[in-house]
Formats: sequence, structure tokens, C-alpha cells
Amino acid sequence: MSGLAKVVKGLIGLVVIPLVLLALYTWASLSWVYSSGERVGYVQKVSHKGWLCKTWEGELVLVTMPGTQAEKFYFTVHDDAVIQKINKTVGERVRLLYKEHKGVPSSCFGETSYYVDDVQALDDMQHVSPADPA
Repeated sequence: MSGLAKVVKGLIGLVVIPLVLLALYTWASLSWVYSSGERVGYVQKVSHKGWLCKTWEGELVLVTMPGTQAEKFYFTVHDDAVIQKINKTVGERVRLLYKEHKGVPSSCFGETSYYVDDVQALDDMQHVSPADPA
């Protein structure tokens, strides 16, 4: 093997190995769920954002007690069917079911670490606890 072939092989190794490791890390961070849960509130905003990689980004307003300042929950959606469900429930109280993925290396997969995979509309009777006399 000539000296040039060894240099080319070494350069390929210097490029390919880090790319493979990055791909494995990305796959692992998107596959492994750090936490999962749900948030209840009103979807305030959903937009399709990004320069190269377009993702759906949204804000859910969490209203806890009357008179308190509302907290916002920022989320990302990858599934177009979920976005359609969210758009149908604008202005209604909803439950967003999400999975949190920590350490995702790029904003190409979303601006947040919270990925919503389902939404459920809540009617007024669903948030009355059984202990309430109403």
C-alpha cells in the first residue's frame, strides 16, 4: 500500500468514525425516553419553524389557579396527525401527552426536549374531581 493510500484511509477514518458515533448518539437520544407525562391547558400557539429542518413548535398555557400568572409549556410535534388534532382543539382545554428526550444534539429534531405524541380534548366535566359536590 502506498503512502498516499494510507493517508487517504486515515483521513476517511477521521471523518467516518466521528460521523458514525454522532449518528449512534443521535439515535440513542431520540430512542431513549428520559421522562413521559402529560400537561393540561390551552394551546396558545403552534408554528412550523426552522431554516433547514422544519418542525412544529407550540406553547401550552397552564392555568393553575385564578389570579395567578400562567406558566407556558413549550413543546415539539413531529406527527402531522397530532398537529391536525391540536388545530381542531384550539381554544379548548386539552391534555398533551409527551415524551422528553434529553441530549438531542441538534435543533433539527425540535427546539424543545418535549415531544408531544397525542392530544385529548377535555370537556368541562372531566376536570371536576369526584370529591367535588358539583
